[in-house]
Amino acid sequence: MRFFILFFTLFISLQAMDFNLIKKNGSENNNTLLVIGGIHGNEPGGYFSAEVLAAHYKIKSGNLWVVPNLNAKSIQADQRGIFGDMNRKFANLDPNDPDFNIVTDIKKLITDKNVSLILNLHDGHGFYRDKDQGTIFNPHAWGQTCVIDQCNLTGSAAFTDMDNIANKVKLKLNEKLIEDHHIFNVRNTNTKFDDEEMKHSLTYFAITHNKPAFALETSKHLSTLAQKVYYQLNAIEMFMDIMNITYERDFNLNQQEIEKIISDEGNITINNNISFNLSNIKKSLSFIPLQSSANEFTFSSHIGSVKAQNGSFEVYIGNKKVTTLHTEQLGKCLDSDTNISIIADKEVKKLNFASNVSVNNDFIVQKSKNLRVNIIGFTDKTHKDESNLLIDYRSLDKSYSIDNDKKSYRVEFYNQNAFCGMVVVNFR
Repeated sequence: MRFFILFFTLFISLQAMDFNLIKKNGSENNNTLLVIGGIHGNEPGGYFSAEVLAAHYKIKSGNLWVVPNLNAKSIQADQRGIFGDMNRKFANLDPNDPDFNIVTDIKKLITDKNVSLILNLHDGHGFYRDKDQGTIFNPHAWGQTCVIDQCNLTGSAAFTDMDNIANKVKLKLNEKLIEDHHIFNVRNTNTKFDDEEMKHSLTYFAITHNKPAFALETSKHLSTLAQKVYYQLNAIEMFMDIMNITYERDFNLNQQEIEKIISDEGNITINNNISFNLSNIKKSLSFIPLQSSANEFTFSSHIGSVKAQNGSFEVYIGNKKVTTLHTEQLGKCLDSDTNISIIADKEVKKLNFASNVSVNNDFIVQKSKNLRVNIIGFTDKTHKDESNLLIDYRSLDKSYSIDNDKKSYRVEFYNQNAFCGMVVVNFR
């Protein structure tokens, strides 16, 4: 199977861009909630909610499995589905369809014997109402709904009374509304008898395999992404309560804290020798020394990804292009000293490649065996090797900074002409 099981950080390669799975297993309770985000790439409320769930929740009892980026390439493109609507591919699918492998893998996960209940996260048009109240508020809208395909499941599966569960969640959500018109409703598509199109959906596939499944739809007409994530997380917590899954989160569930979390893009590490903070990075960086092939990108965000584009790499967090790395292809460094020392404000710091160091006033990169230092933004034509030089903030050309605040600068290490690694110096 092509999905990866992840716990703390996410590994992404350009050759394998299928979905990722984060398992958070507690104790005692065997109930397992599977949360799926990103089946539609232009519905960020779904996949940013799944990312917050994966990164900021701790499960104490029961189990939480999260797929934050099911349709990763469509998320990058900010399109519903670059190969068509993936949520209409769960009945019959041609093996030559570009989504075949992903759909096959998520089907295996849905039908896993451990999975007790499935939530598929969406952003839907408008605000669902039983009666027509205009172009946005009407029975054809999907936003602000808990969607079920039928009222009940037969058989021995737990949580079979889906109508009752959905209405419990609806009632509790409507106690937490930001605006009165954000009211939630239950939408029963009665798929088997009334909706031929929905017979091809993920949730209908699940219930035909005796797995209770719900679609959570926040409205695309909500004013902010933080509002969508707020409602999704509240709904997911209510499902966890129903399933007796106990949890802790490291933030208060309100719009302000959610906004802070989703605006933090985290870090990217490349080839284990370069690391950048993405939260305030410039839109474009030049002459990034990478390998000619087989570069490895690791993100602290579970929805981070890269896209090769004309010799450069576009870096994404969800559907947001954070920066573009324009590369310089250099040979791989072999047999070099990796013991890096920087004197920051007269204090010696022992560092590894792909690390950061904070500085108040100045720094000196101590000479290392076999390594030549190049401080990007510093110019001294008398020194080919810029180790053992006192560098302060005034001596740096601010146009070479990594960040928009012009506080962070690259220190690169070479063995002859081969790139070995990088450290970033951050002025406070």
